[in-house]
Amino acid sequence: MTTIHFTEVTTSTPEQFIAGLTDFGPGRSKLFANSHDDNLEVHDQGPGYADVTEGSGGVWERLHYDWSDPNHVVLKTTDSSVWGGASGHTYTFKRRADGATQIDVVIVREGKNLKGHLLAGVFALFGKRVLGKAFDDSVRAIEARNIPTTSTIRTNV
Repeated sequence: MTTIHFTEVTTSTPEQFIAGLTDFGPGRSKLFANSHDDNLEVHDQGPGYADVTEGSGGVWERLHYDWSDPNHVVLKTTDSSVWGGASGHTYTFKRRADGATQIDVVIVREGKNLKGHLLAGVFALFGKRVLGKAFDDSVRAIEARNIPTTSTIRTNV
């Protein structure tokens, strides 16, 4: 079993980040590169939870999303092509005095077959760097979608 932990600071509020994390509509891959639209299926969704299958590159997992606590989101792997056991993600949000949000992320990967065990080993060696960069890209994409846009209206006087 491999556990990866990293921390990121964002200008997004916890609510904005959770809105991005739980946006299962078209274009999800623009926020989360490892979640391709053609591999995305929402099985069930309600207030504070969703049951979703997502993935890319032949690796998929079915996750139970629980965001009933606005400061702590849990994604539990319920089925996968490679992951089993205690696999999943947790996101813990801490509002900072400067208006930013600190996000603590823990990813657990427990292989359920040979491919999963090999991938878990690779993640043990390189996961923090690879997944950390992917998460940083996701954070920046969510920030970008929350930047208010302004437009100039020209009128002829």
